Amino acid sequence: MERRWTCTMKLTPLERSWALYDVGNSAFVLMVSTIMPIYFKNLTSAAGVADYNSTAWWSYAVAISTLLAALLGPTLGNLADKRGWKRGLYALFVVGGAITCALLGFSPTWLIFLAVFVVAKVFFSTSLVFYDSMLPDVTTAERVDMVSSTGYAWGYLGSCIPFVACLVLVLTAEQTGIGTMRAIILAFLITAVWWAVLSVPLYGRYRQTHRNTGELAGMRELGQVVREIIQHKKIRLYLLAYFFYIDGVFTIIEMATSYGKDVGIGDTDLVLALLLTQVVAFPFAILFGRLAGKFATESLLQICIAGYFFIAVFALQLDKAWEFWFLAVCVAVFQGAIQALSRSYFARIIPAEKSGAYFGFYDIFGKGASFFGAVVLGVATQIFSTSRAGVVALALLFPLGLWLLRKSMKIPVKM
Repeated sequence: MERRWTCTMKLTPLERSWALYDVGNSAFVLMVSTIMPIYFKNLTSAAGVADYNSTAWWSYAVAISTLLAALLGPTLGNLADKRGWKRGLYALFVVGGAITCALLGFSPTWLIFLAVFVVAKVFFSTSLVFYDSMLPDVTTAERVDMVSSTGYAWGYLGSCIPFVACLVLVLTAEQTGIGTMRAIILAFLITAVWWAVLSVPLYGRYRQTHRNTGELAGMRELGQVVREIIQHKKIRLYLLAYFFYIDGVFTIIEMATSYGKDVGIGDTDLVLALLLTQVVAFPFAILFGRLAGKFATESLLQICIAGYFFIAVFALQLDKAWEFWFLAVCVAVFQGAIQALSRSYFARIIPAEKSGAYFGFYDIFGKGASFFGAVVLGVATQIFSTSRAGVVALALLFPLGLWLLRKSMKIPVKM
């Protein structure tokens, strides 16, 4: 399927406010993938925990948080659809996430830090259920790929502002007399404030126009959505495809820093390479958003999946700093595109009035994949005492996801 680019690139005020939340929450994502694992490694090292065990503990924390968020998503998403509560629940989970993010800096031990991180990650992940499900209310079907991609693009570039400020604060802590611990506390506070403040425009402008007016309620309504997904072969196959390919994507994003440290990459190279990823990801997310106006979204997703398969295979032999930098650039090319296009494609094939419940299940497949990937990586790392073992299994998930996506592509959309 080939589409003409029929919409302008200029965002409406509501679309702009929606994209700004990506800028806000991406600061937390960047902290989770860079500074947090390094800080956690320092806490565990001081407590005498082996490097490979600390990587496993971090994997388990990621897995637990994603599992909890996945369990909450469909129920709360359905409630938001029925009661018109998307805006209120979005605000609740953003505030909860920002508060727990700020508290991370005050965690005295690695176990307490890990527990607070799990809570913060649950708040963050659940806020995305409402944020993603707002997309059908925010824009039109013709603009959904562009708007979704713009959100990720702005998020990658905008999140660099608080991150660089935090990085400078931490790296110059001793020279300025602030002290490392105080700098860490300030870094988490800056991230929390940035996240909360940039969530305000969407809260102010968003109004829920699509509501589920069906007579069923509660678990019966969720059961109906499950039956619809099972009966709708295109959605069912797409969610299965998404589960497998996004498993590898999320695990690579969340575990890159820990994996890099395990194979001997220095802290400075790790942080700067991942910062480069954010900057390079910006134009490529925009590019793929524009390409989606001319080519089928499914075709672009296939390119992204193939790219990630190459990344996973290349990571198996990674042991030099330049290789990590090269890998960071490769990830940047596809990272925003695969997430943005997956989100916008799903929004296009589901009923808009049930977007909260459907995105709740979309979140289950995404978070379930992240849980599965993190557990696989953690268990394989402990069994074989090397982080490379889990990467082999992750690499195989991309061809499986690609095969299922191609099967889904053959089925027409029906509502």
